[in-house]
Amino acid sequence: MDAHGDRVAVLTADLTDPESITALATSAPDVQVVVNNGGILRGSPLLEPAAIKNFKTELEVNTFGWLRVAQTLAPVIESNGGGAMVQLNSVASIKNFADFTTYCASKSASYSITQGLKDVLEPKGIQVLSVHPGPIATDMAVEAGFGDMGDSVSTVSEGIVAALKSGDFHLFPDTMAQQVAQAYDGFRTNIVEVDLMEA
Repeated sequence: MDAHGDRVAVLTADLTDPESITALATSAPDVQVVVNNGGILRGSPLLEPAAIKNFKTELEVNTFGWLRVAQTLAPVIESNGGGAMVQLNSVASIKNFADFTTYCASKSASYSITQGLKDVLEPKGIQVLSVHPGPIATDMAVEAGFGDMGDSVSTVSEGIVAALKSGDFHLFPDTMAQQVAQAYDGFRTNIVEVDLMEA
């Protein structure tokens, strides 16, 4: 960050706190691109009582947090002439992994919201990108038991830049994600990415 001087400003936010997100919009009135990488994984066994509490927490951050960000910052982006909103949805939004079922469910809901936002925001000049990485070498991946097996974070960041330039809606940036994309390709192109409400 030192290399960029005052071109980089560090702002804090809590995805569970609407006032915190509103403060972001006030602090960054010139925003044109938002990348929501905020997420939480609790990972409790599905049939244990703690799963319900943990699921609520994951929904609050992973799903409602993303919706709060979109509701608050999309009008700012529109007022600045358009731009992009990027959501990290994970391959877990498409495929359930039993040990992380509640996390997968929260990400599936987030993915559905992302699809809706695409339709709502495109007419406003805001591109929406849904990113579906597999395991990435992050602290969350280590805590989930993946160790350092994931691809580098630059695989995701560089993929986002390329996908935005290409005008894509989906991004499957890493090795595992690309395997999922091959199997998912027909459904996403023929169902998810088309308007089935058209006459």
